[in-house]
Amino acid sequence: MDVAVFAATEAGEPRRILSLGEVKWGTRMGSGHVDRLGRARDLLAAKGYDVRDTALTLYGGAGFDQGLTGARTFGLEELYSG
Repeated sequence: MDVAVFAATEAGEPRRILSLGEVKWGTRMGSGHVDRLGRARDLLAAKGYDVRDTALTLYGGAGFDQGLTGARTFGLEELYSG
């Protein structure tokens, strides 16, 4: 996991994680990357974090496997568009 985005802290509430992400420049990303993020989300839930709405996100310079599901993807076009 390379990216973790937390919501603002609310008194008396578990810490909420908005997004977990992985970043790869020269590796095509696929379902294994999504599975790893899902396992990280499950481990964080077991530690008491609020992950009910956590988005899994992949940032990739070399693209993504066709038909990839379970995560939002951001390639070079999205990362470098003006």
